[in-house]
Amino acid sequence: QAQLVESGGGLVQAGGSLRLSCARSGGTTSSMGWFRQAPGKEREFVARITWNGGLTNYADFVKGRFTISRDIAKSTLYLQMNSLTPDDTAAYYCAARRNLGVFTTPANYDYWGQGTQVTVSS
Repeated sequence: QAQLVESGGGLVQAGGSLRLSCARSGGTTSSMGWFRQAPGKEREFVARITWNGGLTNYADFVKGRFTISRDIAKSTLYLQMNSLTPDDTAAYYCAARRNLGVFTTPANYDYWGQGTQVTVSS
């Protein structure tokens, strides 16, 4: 069983930046990702990275603004978010999965963090 603990959320003005972290303990993973969920909306894919190879994929709405990375030695996942807009306001969740499958689908992830709130003011 893996445990995931996110940190780094907060309140930021539009145009600002935040860096989210997700510390993983236990378990094995083929890839990890970030999802977000705004009130009244479904959880949506943001980005993912394969744990060993470092292959990355992003949702179109964050390309060029967000960067996903990982520190294998620290078993920590990161999401650097730049040029934030009020539309980025949501609870952000990190997730990990053991196997393959469509990486944009939340159901294909085995472990989830508790979420960290990101609020972007205009």
